[in-house]
Amino acid sequence: MAFDTLQYTRRLQAAGFSVEQADALTEATRDLLAEEMVTRGYLTSELDKLAMRLTIRMGTLVGLGVGVLAAIIKL
Repeated sequence: MAFDTLQYTRRLQAAGFSVEQADALTEATRDLLAEEMVTRGYLTSELDKLAMRLTIRMGTLVGLGVGVLAAIIKL
């Protein structure tokens, strides 16, 4: 998401905010948005970690299933 701070500041000034007020509100809004944004790189990294954990767990479940199946066959 792009946040055009100059356009935002100009819109605030056009609505009657002083230059100082518009600048302060723009900076505060930018900081708030930056805290809540997730970058593509971060999201990709977290999804890769999740995929790895799921792969490991699925492998463990398959291994348990094979072990149970082998035990049943021995009976």
